[in-house]
Amino acid sequence: MSRIGKQPVKIPSGVSVKLVGDMLEVHGPKGILKKKTYGRIAIVEQNGEAVVSPVEGEHSGAYWGLYRTLLSNMVEGVSAGFSKSLEVQGTGYRGAMEGKVLNLTVGFSHPVKLDPPVGIVFDVDKAGKISVAGIDKELVGQIAAKIRYIRPAEPYQGKGIRYAGEVIKTKVGKSAKK
Repeated sequence: MSRIGKQPVKIPSGVSVKLVGDMLEVHGPKGILKKKTYGRIAIVEQNGEAVVSPVEGEHSGAYWGLYRTLLSNMVEGVSAGFSKSLEVQGTGYRGAMEGKVLNLTVGFSHPVKLDPPVGIVFDVDKAGKISVAGIDKELVGQIAAKIRYIRPAEPYQGKGIRYAGEVIKTKVGKSAKK
């Protein structure tokens, strides 16, 4: 039995949860999120909480906790939103905004430009921190990982793009190994 699936999801005011066919829809002040459930769950809304339960069928119990967590993330996304912060470190390395497009100068012969997908907003501050924000937790994490992948922090000098607060283990150089 799923321990996570048994926990009810609190629904804040201004947020509505509907299961239409096999589409889970969550409407809130920041937008609308939809997720296909393939008919594996049922949702009962009562007293400002949503309770997820598996339906009779093949492997539906295995997805019970997953869909409860996805529902919780969707409710949090449409009410508060999600964001990830990245840091750009290195001499001459920087991020800048050109309208809605993120422009990264990270040691290549050309700047790297990224258009935000629908529902994602980039922001760059003076200190070189890049913020990726949106209502879909999965998409925010995926775009942040894509930005980090452009130039991951290298282990010798620590130059590159890293998550805020990420610790990079540095290695000693060739000359220090003697």
